[in-house]
Amino acid sequence: MALDDAYASSSDLDEDYYLSDQEEDAVEEDVLHVLEDDHTEECRWSESSVITKESLLAAQREDLRKVMDLLGVNEHNARTLLMHYRWDVERIFELLDQKGRDRLFSEAGVTLYKNMKSLTGTVTCMICFEEVLPDASTEMDCGHRFCNDCWTGHFIVKINEGLSRRIKCMAPKCNTICDESVIRALVSVDRPDLAEKFERFLLESYIEDNNTVKWCPSVPNCGNAIRVKGDAICEVECTCGMQFCFACLQEAHSPCSCVMWELWMKKCRDESETVNWITVNTKPCPKCHKPVDKNGGCNLVVCICGQAFCWLCGGPTGREHTWSSINGHSCGRFTEDQTKRTESARKNLFRYMHYHNRYKAHIDSMKQESTLKETIQAKIAASENKDTSKIKDYSWVTNGLVRLFRSRRVLSYSYPFAYYMFGDELFKDEMTPMERELKQNLFEEQQQQLEFNIEKLSGDLETNFQDLSDEKIIETMGRVINYSAIVDGLCKKMYQCIENELLYPLRSTHSISPYKSRGLEKAAELSIRWESSDKSMHFSKDSQTESCLHSDSNLHAPGSSSLGKRPVHQGLSSSDDSGCSSHKRERLAVGSDTTAAAAHPFDLNVSPT
Repeated sequence: MALDDAYASSSDLDEDYYLSDQEEDAVEEDVLHVLEDDHTEECRWSESSVITKESLLAAQREDLRKVMDLLGVNEHNARTLLMHYRWDVERIFELLDQKGRDRLFSEAGVTLYKNMKSLTGTVTCMICFEEVLPDASTEMDCGHRFCNDCWTGHFIVKINEGLSRRIKCMAPKCNTICDESVIRALVSVDRPDLAEKFERFLLESYIEDNNTVKWCPSVPNCGNAIRVKGDAICEVECTCGMQFCFACLQEAHSPCSCVMWELWMKKCRDESETVNWITVNTKPCPKCHKPVDKNGGCNLVVCICGQAFCWLCGGPTGREHTWSSINGHSCGRFTEDQTKRTESARKNLFRYMHYHNRYKAHIDSMKQESTLKETIQAKIAASENKDTSKIKDYSWVTNGLVRLFRSRRVLSYSYPFAYYMFGDELFKDEMTPMERELKQNLFEEQQQQLEFNIEKLSGDLETNFQDLSDEKIIETMGRVINYSAIVDGLCKKMYQCIENELLYPLRSTHSISPYKSRGLEKAAELSIRWESSDKSMHFSKDSQTESCLHSDSNLHAPGSSSLGKRPVHQGLSSSDDSGCSSHKRERLAVGSDTTAAAAHPFDLNVSPT
């Protein structure tokens, strides 16, 4: 059904709904699908998925396998390339054509040279200059050989310094990245705790060094990470329920850009406008340093602590004075600069209060309306159980509630956007006063229309429809569907205005997340399936199915093949056992069996923690 059809008047709806039972049912079924069959959303493409503790290692190995198969390198060199290019597989493939294989490897610190000559006798370590047996020394891919003690000390220092993801060779001017299997084997002999720390760093580099994967910023931390394919300027929802902006990791804030939202939150947190007004309109007492406001015309003011001082310069003085001067003090007469600064501060404060009050009012309304869901579910249950009612489908209520939540959020965040869009903080020199006024009038007109229809929709959804007759329920249904379509169309129109008319002509770059009528889609959990036939991984996203992770003690025996038959792992929602409120989640646990870990460092048969 077209959007214009949804704008039908209530009188037209009444005429249709009272023809017959069959026609009434047909029309009811038609209007229930207005929200479903509305215009297709034109938004930038992005797809999100959740990476849990159980699927982190497998997600990392998926990218490793792509690079290993394409370039014919081992796992260490593939990881070195991916870390250097921030786990961007497509970028590596592009640079391979542009730069060539040798330059691509050289810039990433990958050296494919390997000296296969057998050594006899002893070798001299060029670090400690000790003579050691060949078995007590190690040669890296670059051909540099040093004793194991020097290598171990070098690795321990780098791990303690937090530089363990890309440890370079000790030789001067050598940029080759050391093999992590060598690092793991040498460090685990003297410091098994650091070997585990090194292993965790390698695992978490997939998130820490990856532009497409970020930790969920929920507090307390859920321990999940979100991977986004496509446009990174988007808003996502984790399986824990946290909705946030993927670009800045703050709460979802469109239609504000990330820069606008950061400035707005700082302004609200620091009350900087109030502080600015106090700074301009008061002077600190030279004795107790408390702010003092002048309530008269005389430039001699007295603080509550008893100290007298000059209002013009702030210097302490005596109390003897005339209308024109203070005895023993002279700093010039009063100028107009103070008046101008005071008026400017008052104007900026009142402007800030205007936008903040409306932003806060709609945020409060959104919090109160969030409690409507349980109330409406009870109303729906009561209505469906009425024996005298023929209406059993109330999906129009829940659809309208979704539109109400989404549009109310858009409206509330549109006020911080307007504050910076039409102020002097960001775009002072990018619009003429006439352009600013015309664009502000256009935007505020859309704001008013959206606000009016949101309040109408909110009022209809709060109706006690369980006590109404079928005729009144149908009238209410028509209005709810009508206003739902209207507010959705107005939100789309506002986003188009912001992107095309307001932000696009500016020289500075400000991007906003696209509008989605149905709200933010919850990120799909990453499902992992291992097959023993080809020893390959198959990934699929299944947000509907949740299954338990079954562990088999036989799969964890030391010496078992790291690429053997794998169980089917469904992505699980995990929580942070530490309860840490940091944006960094709990680091992954590594098996305590150091020997097995060195032999099979990427065994995915880890039991859930």
